[in-house]
Amino acid sequence: MAKILIVEDEVSIRKFLKISLKRESFDVLEAENGEDGVQKAREENPDIVILDIMLGKGIDGFKVCEILKKDYPEIGVIMLTARGQDSDKINGLEFGADHYLVKPFNPLELVAIIKSLLRRMQYSKKEKEDNYLYSGEFKLDIYSKKVYKNNIELDLTPKEYMIIKIFIENRGKAFSRDELLDMVWGYNYVGDNKIVDVNIRRLRSKIEEVPSEPVYIETVWGTGYRWRA
Repeated sequence: MAKILIVEDEVSIRKFLKISLKRESFDVLEAENGEDGVQKAREENPDIVILDIMLGKGIDGFKVCEILKKDYPEIGVIMLTARGQDSDKINGLEFGADHYLVKPFNPLELVAIIKSLLRRMQYSKKEKEDNYLYSGEFKLDIYSKKVYKNNIELDLTPKEYMIIKIFIENRGKAFSRDELLDMVWGYNYVGDNKIVDVNIRRLRSKIEEVPSEPVYIETVWGTGYRWRA
């Protein structure tokens, strides 16, 4: 069940929106001013915030949107205003709003926008999750080609990155030196396959607590190496 936070200073509008959204089985939260809205968002972690621009007191909707999008980039924001000025719409979008509605509006239109935004957010979240590989305390970002251990970025060379990516994608599988050589350096590489051992040694020095007693990259005697499953 998606969680929706309504930040609106007019009680009648807030209650009307709450009833409309509850009919769609959304979990609905309320806030009557900007400060309360930010606090509620931090406490409740809503999926979407329906945010009036002109709040009665304290910070306005633009500022609330700016704060929330800075602290929670994944949150969805739909801005409401009684004015149809293009400048309001442009300002809202520049502060990070995902959608914009001018009062008065049909509540069915708002529900349709919410559902569309939730689908888009879910797709975006899955797409981002697909960009990562995980193994214990290691996280590999395929998009940026970075590797993190306990959320600390490791200083790896491109070849070291390719080796650890192969290992994490194939946890528990033993690779021979020749297999790693072909996969990382290419079939046309001319040179000693000992280059694999050199790079494994360097990689261990960067990821192992005690490189001489490796925990993650195991030596498979007579074969090569594998990532401990």
